Amino acid sequence: MDRAYSVLETKSIDEGVDFVTIRGIASTPTTDRMGDIVEPMGAKFKTPMPLLWQHNHEQPVGNVTFASPTAKGIPFEAVLPIVREAGRLKDRVDEAIHSLKYQLVAAVSIGFSAVEGKIERLKTGGLRFLEWDWHELSLVTIPANSQAVITAVKSIDHEHLASAGRAGDRVAPSAAKAVALTSTAKRGNITITKR
Repeated sequence: MDRAYSVLETKSIDEGVDFVTIRGIASTPTTDRMGDIVEPMGAKFKTPMPLLWQHNHEQPVGNVTFASPTAKGIPFEAVLPIVREAGRLKDRVDEAIHSLKYQLVAAVSIGFSAVEGKIERLKTGGLRFLEWDWHELSLVTIPANSQAVITAVKSIDHEHLASAGRAGDRVAPSAAKAVALTSTAKRGNITITKR
């Protein structure tokens, strides 16, 4: 059995912070818990893309701002905003940030749809997705791919960046682009949601 181990780096979150950045591996070519393989180099996507809470399309918590497929996997970077106004959005994003901070959630899962004609059936009964449309990334408790992990969590203090002459390094999440899309793969007439 293949296992992936990682250490989360957590820095404190304070009032001078605009967002929290997380980095990790979104997907690898390892057989997942459903017996499927999702080939990293077959990913078709555009960033920013939605970062969801537990694959719930009604619960966006941030945006994936960077992803770069390699044959070994897809490293990503995502941002979660620090929401100051009280309300359901603040509660949801705070829950996600606190879950990351206290390492209760340390994994991610891709939401995608298969590209027709780009699927192979494996001898084990699973599927190999050679090309696929990547729609969202979710923070999850248990990922389909055991190697899809968060490797770092850090807060970005813009006053610190400005004092270091790096004020232009700010990455502003695009709330307008945080539209939830389908996270399913088709197997004949059966729709499979990766969780």
